[in-house]
Amino acid sequence: MKNKKDESVSAKDFDEKFERGEDMTAHLDWSKATKRVPLELTLEAIRELDAEAARVGVPRQALIKMWLRDRLDTLKTRKVG
Repeated sequence: MKNKKDESVSAKDFDEKFERGEDMTAHLDWSKATKRVPLELTLEAIRELDAEAARVGVPRQALIKMWLRDRLDTLKTRKVG
């Protein structure tokens, strides 16, 4: 759900329009929106993730995000080709 900005608006104008209750969706870009999802892992899996994250030098969450993005990109490439 990506809304393309139809016009630039200053932060002050945005706030004023928002406070008046105007529809602000035309000024929002949802392409970088995030949502939290629960993920249950075994303690062993967490230990392994932490070890790999430390080896690579990134936090656990960053490692999971990198791996998921890589896998999703791989799947997308296979579907196209």
